Amino acid sequence: MLLLSGCDKETSNEEATVHEESEEGLHLTHQQVEVLQLDMDTVSHRIMSSLVEVNGVLEVPPQNEAAVTAYIGANVMNINVIEGDEVSEGKVLAYLSHPELIKMQTNYSQDWHRVNYLQKEYERQNTLYQEEVGSGRDVEKISSELAALRGSVSGQENQLKLLGMDPAAIRKGTIMERIPVKSPIAGYIKEVNIKTGQYVGPEHEMFEVVNIHHIHADLMVFEKDVNKVKVGQKVRFTVQTLPDEELLAEVYAVGKSFEEMPKAVHIHAEIENKKGLLIPGMYVKGQVITDDSTRLAVREGAVVMDGGRSYLFAAMRSSDQWNFEKVEIITESQDSGWTSVRFLAPEDKHKTYVMNNAYYLMAEMKKGEGGHHH
Repeated sequence: MLLLSGCDKETSNEEATVHEESEEGLHLTHQQVEVLQLDMDTVSHRIMSSLVEVNGVLEVPPQNEAAVTAYIGANVMNINVIEGDEVSEGKVLAYLSHPELIKMQTNYSQDWHRVNYLQKEYERQNTLYQEEVGSGRDVEKISSELAALRGSVSGQENQLKLLGMDPAAIRKGTIMERIPVKSPIAGYIKEVNIKTGQYVGPEHEMFEVVNIHHIHADLMVFEKDVNKVKVGQKVRFTVQTLPDEELLAEVYAVGKSFEEMPKAVHIHAEIENKKGLLIPGMYVKGQVITDDSTRLAVREGAVVMDGGRSYLFAAMRSSDQWNFEKVEIITESQDSGWTSVRFLAPEDKHKTYVMNNAYYLMAEMKKGEGGHHH
């Protein structure tokens, strides 16, 4: 780095010819400008995006998450998956067993065969009644008992099917000692909450399965920015697992109610360029692009702050010397290393300005204002 100030009395007159600060600004030689690698140019128009800062987490729609439970209390016999495994819909995740399951099957088999017996008995009694040999009361009694038993058998069949059992096989005498627990959706195993031998009831969540194909960004927009955000706008964001990758999404839903702490609204954005392993619950930080417009803009390195105000350095060359003067501006938005600016005086927009490393010039000017120049 070039040291632009600091000299003894003997060399002060010579130094003053190449570096001095005055009311008109800061003076540097062409050589000093080259050492500082200062770029000078006029302010140009650039397409700038107005941004709304957002943060949130990655989520999936409710229909893409499943909590897998048992339909009946039983003990875990086998576990076929671990966390992170990919599973298809209907994949057997575990097997359960319990004496009650065997009892259910035997009761069904007995009741089904009794239905067949009563059906034949009903037909026999009805024939006798039609021939005026049998009693109508016996026909009615058997008919009532048959209807009730058929209802019970139908309910048992539905329950057995829910448990993954085949009623037809049971009617033929095949009794299952264990029943399968299947995945209701395709996806990944997010959690396994059971151990071999453990008793689980219907209220116990055995597995959690998540389908990340439709993963999206659930973002929070603060109250002051809600009116700027609309469906269809683009979102650019990053996740901590891919800090150098910019992901893009599109807003497809904007919430209609406020969260109280903080005062913000949820928006949902569909991810367009999914990369890496995106998992629900990952933290997201990004910006919603609310507007694209052409504005006067400079590199962020061209803007300096002084006393709470923003400035550019206007550059004017005379022979082998450069003169730099502060020009006050109003900064508006920032986008990808650029800052849109507005000039207080219309004529200022046509001047040539320092486009980088402006803080060096501000530091030198501060030294001059502090009385450390010669």
